[in-house]
Amino acid sequence: MTGRLVLAGTPIGDVSDASARLGRVLAEADVVAAEDTRRLRRLTSELGITVGGRVVSYFEGNERERTPELLQALVDGQTVVVVTDAGMPSVSDPGYRLVAAAIEAGVDITSVPGPSAVLTALALSGLPVDRFTFEGFLPRKGGERARRLGELAEEPRTMVFFEAPHRLSASLEAMRDAFGPDRRAAVCRELTKTYEEVKRGPVADLVTWSEGGVRGEITVVVAGADPNKVLTPAELAAEVATDEEAGTPRKQAISDVAKRFDVPKRTVYDAVLAARDPGK
Repeated sequence: MTGRLVLAGTPIGDVSDASARLGRVLAEADVVAAEDTRRLRRLTSELGITVGGRVVSYFEGNERERTPELLQALVDGQTVVVVTDAGMPSVSDPGYRLVAAAIEAGVDITSVPGPSAVLTALALSGLPVDRFTFEGFLPRKGGERARRLGELAEEPRTMVFFEAPHRLSASLEAMRDAFGPDRRAAVCRELTKTYEEVKRGPVADLVTWSEGGVRGEITVVVAGADPNKVLTPAELAAEVATDEEAGTPRKQAISDVAKRFDVPKRTVYDAVLAARDPGK
């Protein structure tokens, strides 16, 4: 008889958000696979519990190599609990590989639900939450980041991103360029912690706010595109320029923008010409 894999959500800030069930499964597990064993020790100390089973590290750098070991423990009938630094395992954190392997092996899988930075930020953003998409972390390189955001420019659903504080300003600038300066957004930092802050406003305003530096864990929520918006020639030309900067040849960029905004290619072409030579 196989064991059970438990994906355990941990507090994203305030330890008192931990459930009683989380304490029980950590105490009773045969194996606890933790993204950071030091954070796990801190969490269990604050919860006043002792992990009775074996504790192993399970993070991005060793996830591929450690997954077979953890799968074997599950096949042997043990209970394996996966915890990450904050939030739910496998959501921009280790866990996906083991879940996929466990499913393939017919292992029972369950979860201990916990706080979510994605849902918390959505709820606090003041933006529509009836439909949303989670985009995780944007690419670190500027060109790749611009290309990804260009693909999302006409996404109608509210978008949620994770971002590192030292890259926040650059990412907001790229969002301003891709989505326009007036697109509504919210930057949520240090959620549930002492210095929790939610800054809301047009993306252009958030760029200015972030230029002085922002610290802490960051979640960015951005409104989806207005399906009824009609772009001006200058905005169409800017869309083409953004695609070109990301490496798309001009002819293809004009075609892509025309398709993206459902306008004739000639309209986009004329907008690009007008932007190059405003006097004509």
